[in-house]
Amino acid sequence: MSWFKRESGEFETPGAPADEEKSVRTEGLWIKCPGCRLTFFKADLESTLNVCPKCGYHFKMSARQRLDLLLDPGYELVDGGLRSTDPLNFTDLKPYKQRLKKAQQDTGLDDAILNAIGQLGHHKVVVSAMEYSFIGGSMGAVVGETIARAVDRARLGRMPLIVVAASGGARMMEGIVSLMQMAKISTALAQLDDARVPYICLLTDPTTGGVTASFAMLGDLNIAEPGALIGFAGPRVIEQTIRQKLPEGFQRSEFLLEKGFLDAVVPRKDLRDYLIRALDFLRV
Repeated sequence: MSWFKRESGEFETPGAPADEEKSVRTEGLWIKCPGCRLTFFKADLESTLNVCPKCGYHFKMSARQRLDLLLDPGYELVDGGLRSTDPLNFTDLKPYKQRLKKAQQDTGLDDAILNAIGQLGHHKVVVSAMEYSFIGGSMGAVVGETIARAVDRARLGRMPLIVVAASGGARMMEGIVSLMQMAKISTALAQLDDARVPYICLLTDPTTGGVTASFAMLGDLNIAEPGALIGFAGPRVIEQTIRQKLPEGFQRSEFLLEKGFLDAVVPRKDLRDYLIRALDFLRV
């Protein structure tokens, strides 16, 4: 066990007291790419839109980063201030109220969604962006209501709607209340379709569960970022259910494009230009 003991004075800072502990403050400054396993400064990665410059792996982005990426400066946040009331008074390993409070403190958001109105090139649009770091981007009553309000804004203002999906699915802590949001949003989207207002859904990593089973697959145009995990149940659950090995790349965006579930896979750097061209076409 002496191998794991540090001798007194070893690694001391010159001129510092022998018992002073030196620490290198680099925590959080570096990030390892899951694709190629190389390590980068976070600041360098941000300059490439959080895409690995070596292998093209697309890291997750926050909802605010998504809005900054897609919309011109000066966009307006709307439909904020909604917070869950914990309708079931739910507790598992910890009370749901505690989970909500921590997620709100960590993200600075009321829930896992941000709505904005702004310019995308020469198009005035409504964008609803999900926040995965808020309880896995799960869809509860607040997320459902906020997206439904975005749909209504788009329909009444005759502005194209763009939803950026990033979610683990329905929020189990709200039970049937969370599942009801699937029907509510889908109904609002049907009204949007009747009004002939374009709806584009951008599926990012991951988009799963009840989100995939509802509004994420109902766009006039369904597009995804490279390598995004998209599906209802996870690959491990499916394999254990059917007792078969799934194909290589199953439930990744490229596989779904090949099978006809998506209209396009668009690298992050090309998203703005692609969406502008798509809206030019859809608004004809």
